Amino acid sequence: MSPWLLWLLLVIGTGGVPLEPRAVPEPPREVPGSPWEVPEPPREVPELPREVPEPPREVPGSPREVPEPPREVPEPPREVPGSPREVPEPPREVPGSPREVPEPRAVSDAELRELSEQLLAADSNRAGPGQLELNLQGSGRLFARVSPSLLAVPTVSALLALLDNYEQRPGRAEAEPPEELREQQRFLEAALATPVLALLERFVLHKGLYPSAEAFRADLHSMWFGLYSRSGGKVLDSCGFEHVFVGEVKKDAVSGCHNWVQLQALESAGRLQYLGYTWDGPWAAFPDVLSLRFRWDGHLKARGSLLVGSSPEFDLALFTLCFLARPDRQCHISLGGEAATIQTYSWDKQRLVASAYPLTPQ
Repeated sequence: MSPWLLWLLLVIGTGGVPLEPRAVPEPPREVPGSPWEVPEPPREVPELPREVPEPPREVPGSPREVPEPPREVPEPPREVPGSPREVPEPPREVPGSPREVPEPRAVSDAELRELSEQLLAADSNRAGPGQLELNLQGSGRLFARVSPSLLAVPTVSALLALLDNYEQRPGRAEAEPPEELREQQRFLEAALATPVLALLERFVLHKGLYPSAEAFRADLHSMWFGLYSRSGGKVLDSCGFEHVFVGEVKKDAVSGCHNWVQLQALESAGRLQYLGYTWDGPWAAFPDVLSLRFRWDGHLKARGSLLVGSSPEFDLALFTLCFLARPDRQCHISLGGEAATIQTYSWDKQRLVASAYPLTPQ
């Protein structure tokens, strides 16, 4: 009998699978066994993810290191704001310089009386004995005699050069060609070179009214020569110097004209008619305070007051002092031991002189 047939009969006869068949499946155990071991790689494969995240741990770690520069970057800002704290230092020093200039202080009436007397004592260019004679009692001519030496005083001659620079009537624009501007400058320079203006300059700086002499001199020019409009804003047709030292004609009446040098110049040219005085001050020497009536080219000045015999720098200093200390008010001063009052007005509440003159009872 064939061995294969014999093996088949044994298998069928036993009705079960002999031990051999148990051995037969052994290979399948390895086959299914391999599936059990196949998952093993998955156990190791997930291991890779555990290792793969490791770089992420380092990657986030690097972001932690990346922000580190920001922690260092803000450091400069800490120094940058520090520099602004140092930038203001100059301003602290800049205001420090004004601290050396006294704070502006009010000028008392006693100081006004004292300084006005000092200005008078310093006025060496005022009319001396025999240099100026007035004809108050008569009519027609006011000035009986004016010495050529008095008119040759630098500030007087500089003032005379300015008198023909202005339009008589408001409404006509004031031209300021270069030569006229130079004449303005020459007049102020001549005045500032005198002991009178030097005294006023020291006083305003001492009182802290200006931070420097340059600031005072610039404002002196502006307050007297700065143009404004007396014609309702149509044109720039007036200034403090023109109104006070030269005079204007408005509605056929003389306005301003509070300076004796201008009056004598008009009279010498035949353009002034003296009509008499209404008040003469108590001063026996010049300057005197006078209230009078006159006609200028036929236009009436019903009542005008002025200092007579004083120098241009004295009028400029006294009016400026009162304009700064008592703007738009009465300014009580003293001249030669006698009380006097100066009235000033500012133009439209600006730092520009509108008018300035001595008050008189009549």
